[in-house]
Amino acid sequence: MTPSIAFVGAGPTTIYTLAALLAEGRPDVDITVFEQQQTAGMGAPYRPGWNDPAMLANIASIEIPPVQETLLTWLERQAPADLAAMGVTAHEVDARAFLPRVVLGRYLADQFAALVRDAQAAGASIEVRTACRVIDAANVADGIRLTVAPHLGFVTDETFDHVVLATGHQWPSDPEVRPGYFLSPWPASKLSALPGAQAGIRGSSLTAIDAAVALALAHGDFVDEEGGDLTYVPHRGAEAFGLTMMSRKGLLPEADFYFPLPHAPLVLCTEAAINDLIARGTDDLLDDAFALFRQELTLADPGYAWSIGLADATVESFGEAYFAARAATDPFVWARRNLEEARRNHESRFTIPWRDAILRMHEVIGAIVPHLDGRQFERFERWLKPVFVDDYGAVPHASIARLLALHDAGRLQVLALGDDYRLDTQPAEGCGAAVHYAGMRLHFPVFVEALGQRPLSADAFPFPSLIAQGVILDQVSADAPKAVRGVALDDAFHPVTDQLPPDRLFCLSLPFLMGRHPFAQGITSSHEMGNVVGSALAQAIGGRTADIAPLVTAEAA
Repeated sequence: MTPSIAFVGAGPTTIYTLAALLAEGRPDVDITVFEQQQTAGMGAPYRPGWNDPAMLANIASIEIPPVQETLLTWLERQAPADLAAMGVTAHEVDARAFLPRVVLGRYLADQFAALVRDAQAAGASIEVRTACRVIDAANVADGIRLTVAPHLGFVTDETFDHVVLATGHQWPSDPEVRPGYFLSPWPASKLSALPGAQAGIRGSSLTAIDAAVALALAHGDFVDEEGGDLTYVPHRGAEAFGLTMMSRKGLLPEADFYFPLPHAPLVLCTEAAINDLIARGTDDLLDDAFALFRQELTLADPGYAWSIGLADATVESFGEAYFAARAATDPFVWARRNLEEARRNHESRFTIPWRDAILRMHEVIGAIVPHLDGRQFERFERWLKPVFVDDYGAVPHASIARLLALHDAGRLQVLALGDDYRLDTQPAEGCGAAVHYAGMRLHFPVFVEALGQRPLSADAFPFPSLIAQGVILDQVSADAPKAVRGVALDDAFHPVTDQLPPDRLFCLSLPFLMGRHPFAQGITSSHEMGNVVGSALAQAIGGRTADIAPLVTAEAA
């Protein structure tokens, strides 16, 4: 019988997995893609309605692995009217430009449609079923049985030989779980409809900036002034509107810094060196990897290394030293100075060596995380991971300019809560939340949780039968049983279980693999994971036959 593959979810991860599979050859296989939304290919982070048109992606065309064409090429062939409808002008079209999230959604949807169309024209059997939700999955004798609930029609059970779960981010469908208290800033339309009031936002990354921008645009406008300055002008009647962003450190993210692509190779903290440490199986893996990190960073930027005392640094002391200067400076003073520096460096194409070195090392160091015991994992999470996240999480220049404009208009402040604050999500006022810190109580009629996607444990997995069958299990550490490390997966994204034949089931659902892959965020991670799983699927169904021509060229994929 013809083997069958089902993809659950049709976002970027499925696109790259499908492209990798088709590039391996022309397998005799039936492929079905299930997508809950009406349009396939976009993914939640880039979908209209879910995102406000003003929300910016923090990845540029030059960084996005092309499917059939680059984002820049796709933009260049769009009509001016279509660009304008997406909030883009022709002069903004550039390989390093940061564009609205919804633009990337349109691009990805077009790329997915073209990938499917071309593969079908070459003889592949691919069915895309939109407005169709998979509500359960179970391991059965002849495959994985999916319980499928179309928007219109009856619930059915369908069985496939191979299933890829690529359900993406996991947020509540209605983020307002209590009056004025929001578990996430999405969909952005929920925030845009709120009345003007004092709003608290927990978080300070691009997710928090997205929330701030959505709320600000509901009650005012950002105006470009002569000379290039950006100002915020509140609407009439918005006198009560204000924003407070808060986090443990009270820092704002830094503006995107210039770095060359392709990346220069690492010299000391290389993939081979890290793999050698992992193979040794020592009890000090984190510290041994940090020693390589320290050497590489010193080689790249001796002056920076000296300035923060890197020679004698530990994981803990480096985590403190990295943020120390920012923590001692008013966040808006730092942000203004940093934005000016970043703009100059982009203009002159100057790379700050230490920033670039940390960026190049984050995924290499990330390879140790599945091998850390509980104690080391907790140290990594608290001290070293925030450094990498801060470095690669630098945000578009326009995002920082908007925060500065809001602050200059007296509508935004930032609080450093420290470690001992308490959040009351059921305040006496009956709405929003109250923050208790430093002996004070602050009530916000509107409060938005904007900490980004957090790792989730098996009990939150959206397919209950796989949990009941023991196919999906928590990744646990005996010495840190409370640490959330996602579900147990191997290097090829198979659930760690003896109940499944090889390559029957793959889990690429982001929240459940973040404990193992702490930097698995965004399109580049989708591409890397898709290549792994697409290749595994091709091998499983015999797609590597030498006499079969590829459906999609390797270059296009």
